[in-house]
Amino acid sequence: MRSGVGVTTLIVVINSRTAFVAAPVLTAAYGVFRIINGLDGVRQPGFTWSAGHLCFIGALVCFVRAFAAMRTEAGSGRLSTVAFWTATVGAGAVVGQFVIDLVVGFLCADRDAMDTMYSSIQGMPGVMPVFYSAVPMLFFVGQTILVVQLARRRVVRPWAPVLIVVDNLIPFVDKDLIPLGAVLLLISYAPLYRTRENAGPAPVCPAGAAG
Repeated sequence: MRSGVGVTTLIVVINSRTAFVAAPVLTAAYGVFRIINGLDGVRQPGFTWSAGHLCFIGALVCFVRAFAAMRTEAGSGRLSTVAFWTATVGAGAVVGQFVIDLVVGFLCADRDAMDTMYSSIQGMPGVMPVFYSAVPMLFFVGQTILVVQLARRRVVRPWAPVLIVVDNLIPFVDKDLIPLGAVLLLISYAPLYRTRENAGPAPVCPAGAAG
């Protein structure tokens, strides 16, 4: 319970401008660590594995903070609220996936041991759809809807949704291109972190508070 409260508190106190910069930067860091980890042809436990996964967990926390600000910029209506919670639930699922990865990396000495443990964990009922396939997709869906709304309001550039879609598709094409996707994300978010320099933290509002 305390860990959940701590994460919620962290999301609230992160400045929105910081979140719009930190989310793509930490995503890029994850991508770079991932590339370094796989230079020998095998991705296995070690410093780069743990550092990369921790970077992306940090990115996801920043994404949720950014999504809360985007919801506000989009007018806090019903659609933006649904999109915010959709993206947040998806982000939570991805956090769960990366926590599993961290634990597996911590407990295993090599890739073979990791593969064995992954088979055991992913074979449990519900694990694959909740943490690896269906629910994580909500992160991309919710984010895209929010950016489309902001583009319609001219808060971001008209082409920002296109860059967001490309960024979301890049990991499915080649995960080594994740740093490139992060650059596209940073470009898409540019109007948001430029205009929110003096913005204070906004609370993560419950769905019922939508206007």
